[in-house]
Amino acid sequence: MRKSPFWSAVTDGLKAQGISWLHLSIPGEPSPQMIDEAVREFRSSSIDGVIGIGGGSALDAAKAIAGLLKPGNSVIDHLEGVGPEMPYDGPATPFIAVPTTAGTGSEATKNAVLSVQGPNGFKKSFRDEKLVAEYALVDPDLLASCPQSVIAANGMDALTQLLESYVSSRASPMTDSLAWGGMKAARDGLPGFYADAGDAAARERMAYAALMSGITLAQVGLGSVHGLAAPLGAFFPIPHGVACGTLVATATRTNIEALRARDPDHPTLDKYAQVGRLLSKQGQLNRDAAHAVLVDTLEAWTRELKLPTLAHFGVTQTDIPRIVANSRGSSMATNPIRLDDSEIAAIVAARL
Repeated sequence: MRKSPFWSAVTDGLKAQGISWLHLSIPGEPSPQMIDEAVREFRSSSIDGVIGIGGGSALDAAKAIAGLLKPGNSVIDHLEGVGPEMPYDGPATPFIAVPTTAGTGSEATKNAVLSVQGPNGFKKSFRDEKLVAEYALVDPDLLASCPQSVIAANGMDALTQLLESYVSSRASPMTDSLAWGGMKAARDGLPGFYADAGDAAARERMAYAALMSGITLAQVGLGSVHGLAAPLGAFFPIPHGVACGTLVATATRTNIEALRARDPDHPTLDKYAQVGRLLSKQGQLNRDAAHAVLVDTLEAWTRELKLPTLAHFGVTQTDIPRIVANSRGSSMATNPIRLDDSEIAAIVAARL
């Protein structure tokens, strides 16, 4: 952002309003240590608001910092599945989210995802309604400087979040409507945005898709792709969007096969077919054909957007049991069907 033509407009605008500011760069996915250090550094500065500008990592870091500037305690106190999981009482410092990528939907969620990477790593959320942004400035023009690799990873993350929300075990007619519109926008926007970040119409569609994905996931949860993305991102240097993008086609096929085998009348099979017809623009396909074209379309996008395999990041066959054992978090709980360990392992193995 500081290297973009927008930075001077932001700082000149703040100066014109008599507002002073402090600046912190977020170099990658934020860790609890990074949050605690920032809170210690800035807590005495009488900060009235926190503005997060950037991708999901920057927004999640800003969200967590805003949540703890006033209380002053460690974020570990509230991190799910890590510390004492103390209730968060706030108050949070007002937070403004300004996304510059189209993917995570963090501008619309109550959770800040924090990571520790390595053999004993984790990827967990600091989550509370008080952390939701006071305002979200969703401006498609801020996406214009995204490199192709970021467009691909974030775009597939948004599409995955929309699809997993749509087939979530907690899905509702309201979230289905929002997810459907988001998937249609991603269908019509992601290829064009990837080909040319200067395509204003494509940028607008993807900014909308990302926002809808944040709203829907916050309401109904996700599924097996995000269940696996957590340990993959914790144990290996895999960006979150890349993990989602490389897994979504295989995980979708696995879910469909499991539903067919164990619950052939499950209504989610119809929903997968609806998505297949939507993404392929082939509205007359029967259910089986629509399932096939859904998986084929997701696989084609994975290839066309050049999303790497898991092996590219050092994942091997011997790592699979550990990944599977750590995949059953909150996201896996809302998958449309409970997958057994062998099915989850097969998803990872297929993407090595």
